[in-house]
Amino acid sequence: MSETSSAFSAEDFDYDFWKDAEKRAGWDDLEPGEVVESRPVTITADIIQRYARSIGDMNPLYFDEEYAKTTRFGGLISPPSIHALFLFACTTHDHFMRTPGTVNMGQNWWIQHPVRPGDTITLTARCLDKVIRKGNTFAIHDNVFRNQHDTVVCSGRGWTMRPY
Repeated sequence: MSETSSAFSAEDFDYDFWKDAEKRAGWDDLEPGEVVESRPVTITADIIQRYARSIGDMNPLYFDEEYAKTTRFGGLISPPSIHALFLFACTTHDHFMRTPGTVNMGQNWWIQHPVRPGDTITLTARCLDKVIRKGNTFAIHDNVFRNQHDTVVCSGRGWTMRPY
């Protein structure tokens, strides 16, 4: 896996997820087993709170540091579903998960540890298999997100319908 040497933060975060869409990996580019390029992302309270607001989850664990310190988490954390944002934040614009026309057909996620402001998240992602059924193309893939301590914070497997 190749990684950019330094992480980026909210100021560098590119919210245009369809930028350079024509450069995305297509069906023929998917190589089962190959680990695809990733980049580290440093998570800020701003990123967590923007995400929480976007999904309508106003839990004080994401917004109120004083309250969060009184809980078993001992401080601010992110919503568990923030890994969906990481799929885009940690991948380069040519990553196969960003290909226009890709449809999420299902996924399973396992959250092992909360993500906090200041964590730097990296992604190990790979296409596990390519399948053609009834003329439709699918990719089975897995993703593992780690923090700066190399601790797995989230892992999962998904199934996407791919444009041909």
